[in-house]
Amino acid sequence: MSRPESHSRPAPPSAWSTWVDQSCRVVEASGQWRRPRTFDAMGPSGLLDGGPGVAGHDPSSVTSFASNDYLGLSSHPGVVAAAHRALDRWGSGAGASRLVTGSRPVHRELEAELASWKRCEQAVLFPTGFAANLSVLSVFGAQGAHVFSDELNHASIIDGCRMARAGVTVYRHGDLGQLDGALDAASGRPIIVSDTVFSMDGDEADLGGLIDVAARHQALLVLDEAHAVLGPELPGPSRIRGVDVLRVGTLSKTLGALGGFVAGPSRFVELLVNLARPYIFTTAPTPADAAAALAALGVVRSDEGAALRSRLAEQVARVAAVVGRVGHCSPIIPVIIGEETDAVSASTDLLSQGLWVPAIRPPTVPRGTSRLRITLSSIHTDEQVDRLLRGLVELELELRSGPGSAAGPAGPPVTGVQPDRRGVAP
Repeated sequence: MSRPESHSRPAPPSAWSTWVDQSCRVVEASGQWRRPRTFDAMGPSGLLDGGPGVAGHDPSSVTSFASNDYLGLSSHPGVVAAAHRALDRWGSGAGASRLVTGSRPVHRELEAELASWKRCEQAVLFPTGFAANLSVLSVFGAQGAHVFSDELNHASIIDGCRMARAGVTVYRHGDLGQLDGALDAASGRPIIVSDTVFSMDGDEADLGGLIDVAARHQALLVLDEAHAVLGPELPGPSRIRGVDVLRVGTLSKTLGALGGFVAGPSRFVELLVNLARPYIFTTAPTPADAAAALAALGVVRSDEGAALRSRLAEQVARVAAVVGRVGHCSPIIPVIIGEETDAVSASTDLLSQGLWVPAIRPPTVPRGTSRLRITLSSIHTDEQVDRLLRGLVELELELRSGPGSAAGPAGPPVTGVQPDRRGVAP
């Protein structure tokens, strides 16, 4: 006997699908909905598409001033060849975590060279620089410690502070007096953590001052050197004037590959190997990435590397002078505009000229400090930089000098965690 035909109504949306849809709508309504855009390029120039779901927009030829490949080593023939050789010898992946079967000779070779480069006793690799910061702050920020974090530190440091079982105090950007006072008032094993070059303003930390404060309070000093391709440089090895220092870096910026590392005293690094969950429970970095980074490090430490850094410094000086930041030293050059819509409009105008300079908006930076974030590479040609400068001049922006995302009037340090900072695309 056949069953009667069903005319049941569609099932109502689940509580989860309703929550997801509402959350998406909140982001859309804020004007901060983002989609990745495909950039078909090897080096700073290539074809940029309109993004998923954007109809009627063919890929256009652009020059990117948005990459962190500061020395252009991701396309260096020697670096690419090293990755090819690693693929041929070890295949595309490591297959397991480092403590299982994932360690390859190239990982150990790279760690030894990184330790030598940073004048430290030992170094350990991580899949990303983000994972490196999570590892350091979750392991050393154990119960009984207290972390002191600059308010403009990278999102990976902020998330590491959230993972730590330690207390957390956020101090005003670069305010070492406030940091010193907060350390006086706190208890527990102190950790000071700071970027050395801040990723949104490109300004430098006072390394000498941080070392002095750390020495007075016997604090562990954690320095994220991800963007420090042109400095600043530490004055000595991993223990400086009685201060224990951990140096966190990436393989993806100066070295043009992928991965992260921590360098420091051997016993500190050994503790990370044994306790850091992103190291223990993540498949090892690919042999090709490690080999590429090892070859890139060889370039960086050679005369060729010195020439590339000199070339980059020259381009930085050219652009900084035009945007009112004479003396600016890092390849991250912000042009502070103010309102979100104005920053997005400026970015769109430049893109129409084939110049890809992203607009950075809240929550990545404070309200009222939306900006164009220019990043330069050694392999940008003079003609490309000339076009960028012409495009910036034509915008007729009222340029502001000084760190654009600095906070307001000085106040007491904030105990707790830092606000969310997400990279926001145009």
